[in-house]
Parts: sequence; structure tokens; C-alpha cells
Amino acid sequence: MLTVIARYQVQTGMGDLVAATLAKHVTATRTEPGCVQFVAYRSRNDRDQFVLYEQYVDDEAFEAHRQTPHFRSYVEGTIVPLLSERKADRYDEVEPDGN
Repeated sequence: MLTVIARYQVQTGMGDLVAATLAKHVTATRTEPGCVQFVAYRSRNDRDQFVLYEQYVDDEAFEAHRQTPHFRSYVEGTIVPLLSERKADRYDEVEPDGN
């Protein structure tokens, strides 16, 4: 399983537009066959800051997600132009010790 954590810092005052767009993107992404979990969070302290917690069955499912029409429209077309900073990291789960 692949976990992706993305952090978005939005241009000042654009948080409401990004939140509305993310709401649509979350709904669409959760229907993808390779998506295990997709949650978007908005900071209580900085309303122009977001964190996305994404889980996919594998890297191929994540790459397929990035090719979907909703990713291209919502993320690349609407959200990315409104960002002042964007960071994403990929994580592997640390499996529990079997002892």
C-alpha cells in the first residue's frame, strides 16, 4: 500500500475556493478502484493551509489517479495555480513486529 501526504499553502484569501474544489475532488477520488482512503484537511489556524491524506493499493493506482479527468481539472486546473507552496511525500507503512 502507498500513502501520500500532500501539503498545500494557498495564496492568501483563496482558501474557500480551494476547499470547495477539494470537496469535489475528494468525492471523485474516493470512487477510483485503487483508492483506499482520501481525506482533505483544512487548518483551523491558517484557513489557507491544507493537508491531504491519501492511500492507494499501490504506486500504479496513484499514477492512475494523477491521470484522471478530475485530477487534471480540480488539482492541476484550479488548485495548483492558487498555491504558493506544494509539497507531497510518499510513505510505506511500518509493519508491526510479529513478536
